[in-house]
Amino acid sequence: MTVDEFDALLAREGDGDGFDALELARRVSAGDAGKETLSRLEDSFDKLAVRYPGSPPQELLERVRGHSADVTRLMDARMTLAEQRRLHVVGGWFQLLAATLHIDLNQEHAATASLRTADTLARHAEHSEIRSWCHETDAWRVLTDGVYGRAVDLSQAAQELAPAGSSVAIQATAQEGRARARLGDRKGAYAAIDRVQRMSATLEPLKNAEHHYQYEPGKALAYTATTLAWIGDPAAESYAREVIAGLAPTGDVQKWPRRVASANIDLALALLVDDRPDEACDAVQRAILSGRVVPSNHWRALEVVRAVEARKLPEAPDLREAYQGMRSSGADRSRQRRLT
Repeated sequence: MTVDEFDALLAREGDGDGFDALELARRVSAGDAGKETLSRLEDSFDKLAVRYPGSPPQELLERVRGHSADVTRLMDARMTLAEQRRLHVVGGWFQLLAATLHIDLNQEHAATASLRTADTLARHAEHSEIRSWCHETDAWRVLTDGVYGRAVDLSQAAQELAPAGSSVAIQATAQEGRARARLGDRKGAYAAIDRVQRMSATLEPLKNAEHHYQYEPGKALAYTATTLAWIGDPAAESYAREVIAGLAPTGDVQKWPRRVASANIDLALALLVDDRPDEACDAVQRAILSGRVVPSNHWRALEVVRAVEARKLPEAPDLREAYQGMRSSGADRSRQRRLT
């Protein structure tokens, strides 16, 4: 494949039904992709992973699916064994990112298809890191569904597969901590926080700190805020405020990365625990109006809305209206039972 031919394979539009993932899984066992083409695919993946925190999921998904289709097209091309492994690896990364985006959009079937395909590609390439990320990503999905025990199991499975000292080893530990917090396991949650902080402290600074699959201390801060908020520890407030101050110093919600919106929800929960409902309402409303709360995280905002309504606060009607507006602005409505 020439460079010109590769450049012609731009992102294609898709409906998120998982067809590309299933087609790739069917052809992965079959078998002229040059090093330059593979390098360009790998570079494209890294750029999309860096864009993940600040890009609308549907917009990014279209690009990811386009590149996954490119990988599928190359599966039957002539290549060396080393090149074939590289193709399987980059295809696995694209499918993993697609699964993450499908989860963000509450597209369950497509997420399942992409996760299975990513794992299939990783097995063929003997790539334990991608397989570990598959478990960690699935742990987050089931956590958002309220299946907290399963989230702990998947997080631990991810840790067993993860290369020592890797980003996914830290992320899976953080995910376990969040799941234990939802279970009310305070001791387990605090232990996970301690392990995450110790592991992340040894990481070297990264050039692309926003790369979704590269951990850095700032992410540990955000995960700590969420975990503490979920176990009702008032200390979550200081962590959440530090995340917000570091990533959104100007207060311009339109420029927020996704992590800042989540930190404002964490802040709201902590303020409610500290009996400061007015400030809590302000924090969660900032998150809702930012447009950065993806559909898979709507339930987190809803927890604050319901807590405010339970206290019969005067801000409750406006907060509920803002929340309903956020819901209606999203394209996916597959989890009506959780969000009503």
